[in-house]
Amino acid sequence: MLNLDYSFLTWDVLQSFVLKGLIFSFQLTLVAMVGGIILGTLLAMMRLSGKRWLAAPAAFYVDTLRSIPLVMVILWFFLLIPKLLGPLGGETSALITFTLFEATYYSEIMRAGIQSVSKGQVNAGYALGMTYSQSMKLVVLPQAFRNMLPVLLTQTIVLFQDTSLVYAVGAYDLLKGFEVAGKNFNRPVETYLVAAVVYFAICFSLSMLVKRLQAKIAIIR
Repeated sequence: MLNLDYSFLTWDVLQSFVLKGLIFSFQLTLVAMVGGIILGTLLAMMRLSGKRWLAAPAAFYVDTLRSIPLVMVILWFFLLIPKLLGPLGGETSALITFTLFEATYYSEIMRAGIQSVSKGQVNAGYALGMTYSQSMKLVVLPQAFRNMLPVLLTQTIVLFQDTSLVYAVGAYDLLKGFEVAGKNFNRPVETYLVAAVVYFAICFSLSMLVKRLQAKIAIIR
């Protein structure tokens, strides 16, 4: 038997070791989600613009990063960014890396959402004298965001799970908090098991919210 003992996991211990990591994990998820959606939308618009000088760089950026494991991208940015911008620390490096990396996935989601909007509505915008950017901003993107909202939120849940990979650069996230607590009390098995339960509880709750949102959007349609 493993002789598990969870008595050391008091509120004071969780507050001292885990809360800081939980806050950073949520912060990283929020920043990467907002920044990734903004950058991803721009990349999607570039790929759908019909202009090769815009579409080619965007496609290269998206296809390249999506073909590389996230942990390798985290390590590369952690080693390269300080040489370009000076020392940033693991947390700041993770914020930049996740935003740039997740933008590639959000861009594909947004590209599918934009393509789901009828071309007739786009042509109607052109008929009213709108430019490409105006048509996208006023006609296409509002509908695309509504169509893709459940998928965007699902990708955000995956993003939250991926934040545990920042251990590679020493950033203090939720998993790191449990790891430090386990080392301090010599109970690594218990802390890793509790960490798994916490991740499951958060992700499962968010998944249920996404399902409810998806059902409401389906009713609206």
